[in-house]
Amino acid sequence: MKVLVVDDDRVLADLVVFTLRRVGFEAIVADDATSALLRWAEDKPDLIVLDVNLPGKPGLQDGFAICKRIRSESDIPIILLTVRDDEEDIVTGLEIGADDYVLKPFSPRQLVARIHAVLRRAGTAGPTQPAKMSVEGLEFNPKLREVHLKNGTMRSLTALESVLLEVLMLNRGQVLTFDDLISDVWGPGGGSPEMLRQLVRRLRSKIELDPGNPYYIHNLQGIGYAFLLNR
Repeated sequence: MKVLVVDDDRVLADLVVFTLRRVGFEAIVADDATSALLRWAEDKPDLIVLDVNLPGKPGLQDGFAICKRIRSESDIPIILLTVRDDEEDIVTGLEIGADDYVLKPFSPRQLVARIHAVLRRAGTAGPTQPAKMSVEGLEFNPKLREVHLKNGTMRSLTALESVLLEVLMLNRGQVLTFDDLISDVWGPGGGSPEMLRQLVRRLRSKIELDPGNPYYIHNLQGIGYAFLLNR
């Protein structure tokens, strides 16, 4: 399993590479946008660990720009690394398709756990998944990560959105706590209530005919979320 580590902090990058190699990953490094895109295209890694704050002009060579570029062509799992914990940055990372968001400083063990969790999620679209899930006008294909709405509209989901929808649909009518959903979607030690809230918002925008008055995904204040509660 090959991981591309993109970070201009060579000390941190070397530590991440050393940690990954110790647990059996093949790790390669890039320190700017140009080399990152080149290594991604030539080495075909299975996952990317990507620092947001790369040198260069914001919006042209930062980690967000690289993530957006790669996501437009590939479903490869991407974990963003950053010291920025503003809500806007978290929303931006999730909206452009990042699979997880790890704040610096972090422990190497924490990063490895998050990598394993993301890889498990990326592998959920396998033969053991149901070919199709359907309920009250919503048809969901986990393998293709597609939803078909009752009005005939088809929407594509990201890996995170797909995992969240599958967990909710499998537990139809049950209240799932914030902690349970975070664990199910990001794995132990991953995610946060704010990341979950933004992910739910994005999923609602794709599956609800009126996201402001949701029919499928219900929020129970201070407790969690439920799919088709009391229906």
